[in-house]
Amino acid sequence: MKILIKVLITVLILIAIPLIAALFISKDVRYEKSITLNASVETVWQNVATFEAQDKWSPWGVYDPEMKKELTGIDGTVGAIQSWESDHEKVGKGTQTIVNIVPLQIIETDLKFYIPYESEAKGFIKLEAEGNGTKITWGFNSEMPYPFNLMKLFMNLDKMMDEDWNLGLSRLKNLCEISK
Repeated sequence: MKILIKVLITVLILIAIPLIAALFISKDVRYEKSITLNASVETVWQNVATFEAQDKWSPWGVYDPEMKKELTGIDGTVGAIQSWESDHEKVGKGTQTIVNIVPLQIIETDLKFYIPYESEAKGFIKLEAEGNGTKITWGFNSEMPYPFNLMKLFMNLDKMMDEDWNLGLSRLKNLCEISK
């Protein structure tokens, strides 16, 4: 009986330690990537200010050019919603709603992902003049709920996101610099 109690206490301790550790780990998740484009803010804005424009350089469109999309509202205005659905594991299913626009500066969206996993994020694309070009910062903010925030200790967000972001930003760079 003493052995069973010791095993039970050990199991409880092994469960409690990660749960307690997760209490001290931030739930916030932030990822962003910036590049400078050899194009005016106006040119870059034309390529980011609407869902239709973003679809031209989106990495997810490369992964599944046949994904189903639906637009609700007036594209490029607050309240516009783009929904998408794909069988491709990198694309999945979700919606994106424009929640804030400051022309030539920022577009912010609420993102909801349903497949391959449920989550929410606040997406953004920021522009700022830099020399003769434009610095673009593309990213998102989100939260990982307790106790899943413990996974932050073991995940490399840069490694997970860089491929998609680099592909999208390089495609945007080509679009903007060709059309300038």
